[in-house]
Amino acid sequence: MNFLTEIVAFVVAIGVLVVVHEFGHYSVARMCGVKVLRFSVGFGKPLVRWVSKKTGVEWTISALPLGGYVKMLDERETEGSIPSEDLPRAFNRQPVLKRIAIVAAGPIANFLLAIALFAAVFAGGVTEPRAIVATPASGTAAARAGFEGGEQILSMRNSQGGDTQAIRSWSDLRWKLLDASFDHRRIVLTAKTHEGTFDFPLTVTGITEADAEQDFMDKLGFTPGGGTLTVAGVEAGSAAQKSGLVAGDKLRAIDGRPVDNATRFIDYVKAHGGKSVALVIERGDGSQTKRDTVQIVPDVKRDASTGRDIGRIGAALANQLPTVDVRYGPVESLRLGVNRTWDISVYSLRMFGRMIVGEASLKNLSGPVTIADYAGKSARLGATAFISFLALVSISLGVLNLLPIPVLDGGHLLYYLVEAVTGKAVSDRWQLVLQRAGLVCIVALSMIALFNDLTRLIRF
Repeated sequence: MNFLTEIVAFVVAIGVLVVVHEFGHYSVARMCGVKVLRFSVGFGKPLVRWVSKKTGVEWTISALPLGGYVKMLDERETEGSIPSEDLPRAFNRQPVLKRIAIVAAGPIANFLLAIALFAAVFAGGVTEPRAIVATPASGTAAARAGFEGGEQILSMRNSQGGDTQAIRSWSDLRWKLLDASFDHRRIVLTAKTHEGTFDFPLTVTGITEADAEQDFMDKLGFTPGGGTLTVAGVEAGSAAQKSGLVAGDKLRAIDGRPVDNATRFIDYVKAHGGKSVALVIERGDGSQTKRDTVQIVPDVKRDASTGRDIGRIGAALANQLPTVDVRYGPVESLRLGVNRTWDISVYSLRMFGRMIVGEASLKNLSGPVTIADYAGKSARLGATAFISFLALVSISLGVLNLLPIPVLDGGHLLYYLVEAVTGKAVSDRWQLVLQRAGLVCIVALSMIALFNDLTRLIRF
């Protein structure tokens, strides 16, 4: 069933994104007076085709659903002569600015789709964890800033001044810290504690793209807190059973440290294998609630992934974090949609640039298998997650197509920009040479992406 969900979600996602991208080319070409011959979703042999009586455009759905194209009247690609009355409508006869507009329209359509999808998510509302900080690990930026755990972050501003940006959820905090970390900015976070509202100066330097590939928030010391950690199950013969833990027990503290985040609790247990730790639990419901302290000695187990000995108590945990419904008005949703699309686009370009110069891993490249996997996962999470996934992939498609690689839209834009500056078109000979080089680049990137897909799938 999961496989079927992934296939359906993948086909829907690719279909929507391809149609939007190609419709950008198609609509601007028509506005510029260029004759469109075919609009194809997919490549290869047409499975379904029909011809519009009004426009004469042939619409097709082809066998290989990994892209699409818009075929326009072009003297360079037409066998035989073109009727004289159609020559003014040929793509190659158009002024360079019109050709630039037609080629750029595809990626722009993807960005506009992402803005609309993100705006719809912001306007429709989404339930997210509150921006409450768990107890940070010692030595992290959050700990040095003075966070102790339990603070709810309300806003962020640059330490040198500037506008204060409200923070409404954990996701909002993550995006703002990601932006600040790339610019190595010093910022001030305003947070509410049980004693009042205070400022926490924070330095977010030292975060690399490699950290961003993983969870840079954890490196900074920020993990969601304020939640309730509950024992969901206990393994027979485990340290948890021997200490008397039972399903339903709420974990409140370990060795005097508040427990409100599963990751921090597990990390502490791992570091204390074979050592007795004091666990404060809360048992019962309502008026019958009772607190107690139990001593537990985590079993020492070998971690298969690292080869190191770690502590393990043998209990399944459920972490219930406090949430907030984040919803914006139409104008604010549109503004946030633009900002989110811009942020992701800039981040994608930066990551690609880092990969080119060897400062970021090529493992970041993903192919159709990974896209299908995430399409299925996001679809199972619900409409909001799937819409956000569509927006993210739409941005990736737009950014990819704007790269100055021949055979992509960005390569053609480069030809036309050279022509606009010099007044001379790039020669057919040079276009052919660059086309072949571009094709090699695309094949190489595709092979790397496919290898990464298989590596993630087979885990070797």
